[in-house]
Amino acid sequence: MKTAVIVFPGSNCDRDAQVALKASFGGEPVMVWHGDADMPAVDMIVVPGGFSYGDYLRSGAMAATSPIMREVVKRANAGVPVLGICNGFQILTESGLLPGALMRNAGLKFVCRDVHLRIERNDTMFTSRYTQNTAIRIPIAHHDGNYFADADTLAMLKGENRIAFRYCDGNGNLSDDANPNGSIDHIAGIYNEKLNVLGMMPHPERLMDPALGGTDGTALFEGLVEALAA
Repeated sequence: MKTAVIVFPGSNCDRDAQVALKASFGGEPVMVWHGDADMPAVDMIVVPGGFSYGDYLRSGAMAATSPIMREVVKRANAGVPVLGICNGFQILTESGLLPGALMRNAGLKFVCRDVHLRIERNDTMFTSRYTQNTAIRIPIAHHDGNYFADADTLAMLKGENRIAFRYCDGNGNLSDDANPNGSIDHIAGIYNEKLNVLGMMPHPERLMDPALGGTDGTALFEGLVEALAA
């Protein structure tokens, strides 16, 4: 299986994503520069974290207009799995692949620490290796991770069961104290309508080795391998 990582000016988690994909899928991912208009045929695409274009205008706004994003949107609409992590999530909302927006953290400060996420459903290619309604521990590192959607969009996400993860405590309970950025309804990640695009603010690629403090992120990538091999 072939994978790709999109690289923007200011990306700083592209190598983390590269290592995670290589460890899970076995092959070396294709690193695709944002200025390219095309990419090889791949089975999965990661839009990684970082600070594309220095977060000028809005986080992800400039990156969403990069030539390669037209191809990412095209592949996503054709069913290719796309995972947007942190800045990648911001880029996916700005490009229209996911609804809502990521705003400045409610506390107006950069937050860098581990958080707990509740698995809202485990019947997708991204979460099949997790247990529904349990909590996993994943790092975050962002200044603009406060997810917002208007009432109609939020109702749609809930009604279509498109919320992937919610911020929670270690027991899976939702609370304001467990919400690191003020995201509406404690949302940490969402899917598109076809469930082949996932955007999430936390970094599963950073917790895939005991030497890094845990392996809670590993199951996400293992589930993708299993789903794509089926």
